[in-house]
Amino acid sequence: MKSIPTACALLLSLAALGASAQVRTEKNMSLELANKIAAATVAACSADKFNVTATVVDRAGGVRAVQRADNAGPHTLAASQAKAFTSASGKNTTLAMMEGAQKNPAAANVALIPGYLLLGGGVPVKVGDEVIGAVGVGGAPGGHLDEKCALAGIAAVQDLLK
Repeated sequence: MKSIPTACALLLSLAALGASAQVRTEKNMSLELANKIAAATVAACSADKFNVTATVVDRAGGVRAVQRADNAGPHTLAASQAKAFTSASGKNTTLAMMEGAQKNPAAANVALIPGYLLLGGGVPVKVGDEVIGAVGVGGAPGGHLDEKCALAGIAAVQDLLK
């Protein structure tokens, strides 16, 4: 008697496993889109007289595009990449992640994840609710200003994010 319910449970488990093993479809960051975001981001900061670097990464944190303004400091390249990686990985702005880590001691160790940089200036790029990448900015005099430029860069391509 026990073998029939056990066999049914096994079959249901295998069916559920098969359903979860299907191929997934996901959106990702194209090179063309990444270049447009990087250019619009640097332009937005340049309009405010900030010499920055903008790095755009795909959903896995891989670099797709980088633009560095004339006179941007050498540190801005690594900072922008780390912010973009952190934002794509955490699916949140780096400013929000930093504030969360500061307010919650249990979350403070997130700053120790290799490659993470919890400073403002990293913003996820989304199509609907799906994060397809992120832009990171380094070089403005404050993370909130880096974030402002990143948001402007994303806003410039909003029509393409559908």
